[in-house]
Amino acid sequence: MTPAGTTVAVAGRQLSLSNLDKVLYPEVGFTKGHVIAYYQAVADALLPHLAGRPLTLKRYPNGVDGQFFYEKRCPQHRPDWVEVAPIWSRHNNAEVGYCVAGDLPTLVWVANLASLELHTSLSRADDIARPTMVVFDLDPGPPATIVECCRVALRLKDLFEHLGLQSFAKTSGSKGLQLYAPLNTPVTYEGGTKDFALAVAQLFEQRFPSEVVSSMRKDIRPGKVLIDWSQNDEHKTTVCVYSLRARPQPTVSTPVTWEEVARVAEAGDPDLLVFRAEEVVDRVARLGDLFAPLNQLEQPLPQLC
Repeated sequence: MTPAGTTVAVAGRQLSLSNLDKVLYPEVGFTKGHVIAYYQAVADALLPHLAGRPLTLKRYPNGVDGQFFYEKRCPQHRPDWVEVAPIWSRHNNAEVGYCVAGDLPTLVWVANLASLELHTSLSRADDIARPTMVVFDLDPGPPATIVECCRVALRLKDLFEHLGLQSFAKTSGSKGLQLYAPLNTPVTYEGGTKDFALAVAQLFEQRFPSEVVSSMRKDIRPGKVLIDWSQNDEHKTTVCVYSLRARPQPTVSTPVTWEEVARVAEAGDPDLLVFRAEEVVDRVARLGDLFAPLNQLEQPLPQLC
């Protein structure tokens, strides 16, 4: 591992990396150096999902047990080669310059900031009002687990196939499952993906009232799966595929096959969909990027009749 405080060359850029031996995941001794090495190892799969998208950093300078903060505005101390995208902020009534991590040097620089988690827009910066995908975040209310999320996800997949829409699943890296349907066609949030996602969530709540809710009200969530449709919004972000999560262990938001989802739904074992950083590096080497269609597949948003 590179010694702390060492300047290294990454794809032709000079980077000063600091505190590489600092433990960020105390339960397993996973250091900042390990974080950087992980992101370098999955960069070929990850970078296409970061390219062109405003990035919100979620930084843990003292590790997962310490305080964290979100950073939307790209730090002023950034290298001059870091791409910045100006995005209008209603909250600030001004433009905010977001980092765009579309290359390996920027990804390593972001990781060196102890931004364990990478949260991206569903839009690209050059057309921020147009989402390139629609997402459904399946969040289990204990005692429900990702097992129940898998069972709901398989039904959602069947509905989407009936509507002519291909969908792809990934773990949240925390406790839930997320479904993505790539669009890459002209569409909006309001009157488009947001309304579609809400209609799907309400439909499932009506059809499966003992299993699904569409509201975030805590009193109705125990034992059920929340289909969170609200992430389909110009002003929100979702955790990027292949992002680490700030959990006790360095788990990752990991693409999974529908066969794996069905296996968990049948076996009832939530541990089958827990993937740590080193496991994800191996999966990418064996399976490639299972989420590659998110950047390539063109599908019109269907009408939900």
